[in-house]
Amino acid sequence: MPLELNVTLSLPRDEVTVPVVRHLCSSAMQELGVAAGCRGDILLALTEACTNVIDHSADGHQYEVQLLLDEQRCTIQVKDEGAGFDTTSDRVVDLTAEEGRGISLMHALVDRVSFVSEPCEGTIVNLYKELEFVDDHPVRERLLNQS
Repeated sequence: MPLELNVTLSLPRDEVTVPVVRHLCSSAMQELGVAAGCRGDILLALTEACTNVIDHSADGHQYEVQLLLDEQRCTIQVKDEGAGFDTTSDRVVDLTAEEGRGISLMHALVDRVSFVSEPCEGTIVNLYKELEFVDDHPVRERLLNQS
C-alpha cells in the first residue's frame, strides 16, 4: 500500500506559528527518512512562504498550510486571505539582499513554485520538491519492501 501523509494546519497570522509549522513538517519528513539537505531546502522555502503571509496579509486573517508527502515528493500549499499580488512580475532580486528575496529563494530551493493570487481573495503558494532519502532508513526500507 502506498504511503501518503496529508496534514492541514489552520493558523493565526502570527510569527510564532512559523516555527510550529517548520517543526511539524520537519518531524514528518525526518520520520519518513527524507535526507537532511532536502528537508532543509523544503523547510526554508516553507518559511519564506509563511513569512510572506505574515508580512503581507491583513491583520486578523488566518492562513492555512497543507503538507502532502508521498514516497516520491513533497507538496506544500500555503493559502492566505490577503489582498493578493502580481504573480506575473519578472522582478529579479539579488539573493544576498536583506528583503524581497523570498520568492527567488523559493524558486532556488524547490523543483517547482506556482502562485495563484486574486485581489481581495488571497494568495495560494504551491511548492513541489522530489524527495531524497537517507539510505537504509527503516521506514523507507519497509515501504520499498511492501511495494
